[in-house]
Amino acid sequence: MKKTLIEVKDTQKEKVILVALQKPNQDFRETENSLDELKQLSLTAGAKVVKEVIQNREKIESKTYIGTGKAEEIRNIVKSSGVNTVIFNNDLTPTQQGNLEGLIDSKVIDRTALILDIFAQRAHSGEGKLQVELAQLNYRLPRLKGKGVELSRLGGGIGTRGPGETKLEVDRRRINRRIGQLKKELVEIDKSRSLQRKQRKKTNVFNISLVGYTNVGKSTLLNTLTGAEVFVQDKLFATLDSTSRKLTLSDKRETIVSDTVGFIKDLPHQLIASFKSTLDEVREADLIIHVVDASHLGLEDQIISVEKILEEIGVSDKLQITVFNKADKVDEIKFRRLRRIFPDAIFVSALKNEGVEDLLRVVNEMASNETIKTTLEVPYDKGVVIQKAYNLGKVISEKHVLLGTILEVEIPKIYLSDFKSFFKKDKK
Repeated sequence: MKKTLIEVKDTQKEKVILVALQKPNQDFRETENSLDELKQLSLTAGAKVVKEVIQNREKIESKTYIGTGKAEEIRNIVKSSGVNTVIFNNDLTPTQQGNLEGLIDSKVIDRTALILDIFAQRAHSGEGKLQVELAQLNYRLPRLKGKGVELSRLGGGIGTRGPGETKLEVDRRRINRRIGQLKKELVEIDKSRSLQRKQRKKTNVFNISLVGYTNVGKSTLLNTLTGAEVFVQDKLFATLDSTSRKLTLSDKRETIVSDTVGFIKDLPHQLIASFKSTLDEVREADLIIHVVDASHLGLEDQIISVEKILEEIGVSDKLQITVFNKADKVDEIKFRRLRRIFPDAIFVSALKNEGVEDLLRVVNEMASNETIKTTLEVPYDKGVVIQKAYNLGKVISEKHVLLGTILEVEIPKIYLSDFKSFFKKDKK
C-alpha cells in the first residue's frame, strides 16, 4: 500500500521552519498560541519542525513580509539544518512568496497552503476531493509565474499535493479548464444535496448541525448522541465530509444530526467557497450546536473564530446551543469560571457519556418550538385569531381580500393545532 507523508519514518519527513510576525500592539501570548497551532498543523501535514522564528516588526514589509535581513537569517538556518520548507503563519501575496523563495533559496508556503494541503490528505469522499482540489487550484492560479512554470522552484512535498497524493497541475490553461470542470461537478452534487434537504423539509424533520473548531470532539458527540460509528481521531481535520445520522428524541420524534468540517482561525476563503454544499447543511439547520473544547487553553479565541465563520456563511442568527465538550478534563476552578461566563452553555463529556442527557433535554425543548411556514385564511369576524398569530408566531405578510385576511405566517409546531381550521385550502 502506498504510504503518505504522514506514515513515513521521522528521518524522511519534510523538515520545516515556522515563521511568525510580532507587531508592537499584538499580545505576545496570542502570537505564541498561533505559532503553536501552526506547529500542530505542520505535524498534521507530516512535517518535522526544526525551528520556530518570531520576527518583531512595526509593520509588514510589502516585498518580503518580514524584511530582507530576517529572510537572509532564515536562509542561513535553512542551509545549516537541511530544511526543505519555510512555513509562514500568515497569508503571503504571490509576490512576497516569490521574493522569499529567491532570498531564502527554499520552498516557501503560507498558512493557507498548509491548511489546503492537510485538507487534500484528509479528503476521502469523491465530493471532498473535488472541493479540496477546487480550493487548491483557486489558490494556486494567481501564484503561477508563467505558463507551465512550477509554483515553487523546488516543487514537491507540502503545498504541492492534491487529493490522493496527486501532484497539482501547473499549467495555467489546464488549471482554468479543470476549475470549470470541478465547478460543474460540484453544482450537480449541490443539486442532489439540495433535493435531499427539500425532502427532509417536506417531512418536517428537525435538522441539527454540529459546528466547532477542529478537534473539539464533534464526531465523538455525534456517535454518542446517535449511536453511530463515525470515524474519530485525535487529529486536526480528521473529519472533512459532512455526516448525517438519525436521532430519536424522548417523545419519539425523529431528528437529523449532521457533523460538519471543523473550523479554524482564518479558515481560507477558498475552502469556504469550495465547501458550499457541505456548509449548506449548516445553513439549512433548524438548530446549531456549537461544540467547544472546554479543556483548550485558547477556547475563547476558538469560539470567536467559529462565530466569525458562522457570520460569514450567514447563520449567526440561527437557534444555537453552546456545548462545552471534554468537561471531564477541566478542574473545578476553570469549570466554575466557564459556568459564570457562559451560563446557558451545557457541559458534557461525549467520550464518557456525561452530561449528554442534559443536552438531549434542551434539544427536545428546542425541537418542540420549531416553526412551520403556512398560510391562514381568517374571516373578518375572527380577529382574535390574527392577534394570536402575531403573539405566538411571526406574521410574514398580511393581505385583505373579500371574505377575510390572508396571513403568511411562521408558527411553532406545538401551536399548529390552534390554527388548523384556518389553514388555506388549495383550490382544485
